[in-house]
Amino acid sequence: MIKIGAGGRMSEPNSPSPSPSPVQRVPHTKPPFTVGELKKAIPPHCFHRSVLRSFSYVVYDLSLVFLFYYITTYFSLLPSSLTVLAWPLYWTLQGCTLTGVWVIAHECGHHAFSDYQWLDDAVGFVLHSSLLVPYFSWKISHRRHHSNTGSLDRDEVFVPKPKSKLSCFSKYLNNPLGRVLTLTVTLTLGWPMYLAFNVSGRPYDRFACHYNPYGPIYSARERLQIYISDAGIFTAGYVLYRLALAKGMAWVVCVYGIPLLIVNAFLVLITYLQHTHPTLPHYDSSEWDWLRGALATVDRDYGVLNKVFHNITDTHVAHHLFSTMPHYNAMEATRAIKPILGEYYQFDDTPFYKAMWREARECLYVEPDEGGSEKGVFWYKNKF
Repeated sequence: MIKIGAGGRMSEPNSPSPSPSPVQRVPHTKPPFTVGELKKAIPPHCFHRSVLRSFSYVVYDLSLVFLFYYITTYFSLLPSSLTVLAWPLYWTLQGCTLTGVWVIAHECGHHAFSDYQWLDDAVGFVLHSSLLVPYFSWKISHRRHHSNTGSLDRDEVFVPKPKSKLSCFSKYLNNPLGRVLTLTVTLTLGWPMYLAFNVSGRPYDRFACHYNPYGPIYSARERLQIYISDAGIFTAGYVLYRLALAKGMAWVVCVYGIPLLIVNAFLVLITYLQHTHPTLPHYDSSEWDWLRGALATVDRDYGVLNKVFHNITDTHVAHHLFSTMPHYNAMEATRAIKPILGEYYQFDDTPFYKAMWREARECLYVEPDEGGSEKGVFWYKNKF
């Protein structure tokens, strides 16, 4: 284990002694192992998808969701001084629990929930629509992210820019106040801006939007799924509208809206930290291949939230290698492949709030190393 950045650690099973460099980069050369060899190292039962076990997590999470809501019905009995504390506690607990629900729907999109595609899509559609996520629309673009991870030309989300393509005001945001502003906007508006306007996504030759069946993200045969996704969002929006009429807008905001903002913030933060790290390479088309791209990600430690988020945070490397594996087997699979991955496996136990600040400071753009022989391998930099 060696120190990196602001107190984080990343595993280096094959390194006998610490490197003098403060950051030990992930190897960018062709790995000495294959996906097949990694799969053979994983116990076969880890790939088994159990309908009953998968549904048990849905039931558990939704039970907590309804329990937390039920508790709010007694908030009116509390003194005003306690109510001020009770609502933020509810927002935090509900937002974290609903993030777990979001993760289960994400797993449905990967066909990791059960052996039945129709069941996965039915469960994922209902859960994601209830969180205002266009299930099929995002499932399609997310699948392309998994097919092109680490590619500067074809990846779908959090695609870093070279220095030459940064906006003219980027250097003026490279300070503590600018980072606070950037992170605030990213965590509050990043997810809806990505869905609606493809912000931080792969550049297309025309306007791209997850709600547009005729947009460049989707093919003609995928259009019906986009219409269905839009119908799910419309239905959820209509239910919220009727609730606002019946209960009042303040009730909807307090019970649903603020927890949803927390879900969206965690979703963006988790994805950002999984694919943004000073040690991770990105590749242009001259260097990229699927396996090296899939390995250009990092597992993180969110403490107790690892379990709340169904280990999407600390088993992301295994997830990118075997995305149809159910989350409840991912920890065992990670332990099985770590000895083979060696220095290609990255884990950073920096607290996520510290890591967020560090990455926002150090990972501003990507460029090949000056004088380096690999012009197609790009690394994060921050010097203007």
